[in-house]
Amino acid sequence: MVSIGDNIRKYRKSGHLTQKDLGEAIGISNTYLSDIETGRTNPSIKTLKKIAKALDISYIELLKDTE
Repeated sequence: MVSIGDNIRKYRKSGHLTQKDLGEAIGISNTYLSDIETGRTNPSIKTLKKIAKALDISYIELLKDTE
């Protein structure tokens, strides 16, 4: 099993984006994005959908195989 944060990190890195790049694209801080990726916090559905849109994937992809 993987976490939502693991999936976000995987897609972000495959798109050659830094946390700062993705955070700026969706209007959140890179610190908050780091907290999501490491599992310290969970994103709201609204934030999850913004992340998915910026990564050009369905938000369902970010939920696949998660705990």
